[in-house]
Amino acid sequence: MILAIESSCDETAAALVDDGGRLLSSVVASQADLHARYGGVVPEVASRRHLELCVPVVERALEDAGVGFDRVDAVAVTEGPGLIGALLVGLATAKALAFARRLPLIPVGHLHGHVASLYLEPEPVAPPFLVLLASGGHTLLAEVDDHGPGMRVVGQTLDDAAGEAFDQGARLLGLGYPGGAALERLARDGDDHAHEFAVAMAGREGLDLSFSGLKTALRTAVLAAGGDDAGRADLAASYQRALVRSLVSRTMRALEVTGRDTLAVVGGVAANGVLRAALEQECARAGVRLALAPLALCSDNAAMIASAARFCAALPYPEYLARDAYATA
Repeated sequence: MILAIESSCDETAAALVDDGGRLLSSVVASQADLHARYGGVVPEVASRRHLELCVPVVERALEDAGVGFDRVDAVAVTEGPGLIGALLVGLATAKALAFARRLPLIPVGHLHGHVASLYLEPEPVAPPFLVLLASGGHTLLAEVDDHGPGMRVVGQTLDDAAGEAFDQGARLLGLGYPGGAALERLARDGDDHAHEFAVAMAGREGLDLSFSGLKTALRTAVLAAGGDDAGRADLAASYQRALVRSLVSRTMRALEVTGRDTLAVVGGVAANGVLRAALEQECARAGVRLALAPLALCSDNAAMIASAARFCAALPYPEYLARDAYATA
C-alpha cells in the first residue's frame, strides 16, 4: 500500500492506493480561497499553508481508508515541477514519515502523475497512447509507450499554459481567481461566434501552442466593450471557443503525425465540458479511442502520485534523506 503526498502548488493532498491500483482514499485541501484576494497563487503563502495542512491531510487520508500507518508499505511524494517552497514542504513531510518506519520513499514527477491518473481502477487505461496534458502550469502533447515516467513530447505551449490562459481570461472578465470554471459557466449564456479570436499556429509541424496573443486579444476586446456587462458572456464564450479550438486542432494534428489510435486527456483543463465534448466529437469522427481522466482526478491530487509511484523506482531507507527539491529556470 502506497501513501502519497502532493504539494506542488496550492492543493495539499494525500491518498492511499494499493498495489493493484485501487484507490482507497483521496483527500485534497484547496487553497483557492486563500489566494483569491491576490488574483493568483502567492508561493510563500502557499508554502506556509502546506505546513499547516500536510499532517492533518495525511491523517484524514488514513482515516478515510480505514487503515493505520503500520499498513503503509511505501511513501510517495511529488518532487517537481512546482513551486519550490511548496515542494519542499511535501518532500520534508514524506521523508519524515518514511524515516519514522524505515519505509522506502518514491519520488514522482508531477506530469507523470497526471498521466498516471488514468491507471487507477476500476477502468484503467493502458499505454500506448497520445496524451494531451493541459493544466494551470503545463500544456503539452506527448507519446506514452509504457507506465513509466518516460514520454516523448511532440508539442507544447510556447508561453502560457491553457489553464493559465483560462484563469487570466476570467480575471480580465472580472470573474476572480481561480476562474476557469467561472468562465465556462458565464460562457454558457453567450454566443461563441460573437467575436472571432485568432488561433496562433506555432512550432514544429504546427503541433506547438501559443496563448499569449489570444489573451491580449481578449484584453483589447474587453477594453473596447467599455464595461458592458451584457457582452461579457459573448466574450467568455468566444474566448473559450478559441482556446478549445486551439487545443483540439493541435491534438488531432498530433494524432495524424504520430499515427496513434488512442488519445488520453489529463490535467485540470480536461475538466472543461466544452473541451471534452469537442474531443469526443472529433475522435468519433476520426475513429480514435478517447480516454478522459475522471473529473475528480483532473486537478492536482495525490491519488495520481500514488498511481505513478507504482511504476517508479523506490529509494531505500535511509538513502532518501539526502533527496531534495531544486528550483530550475
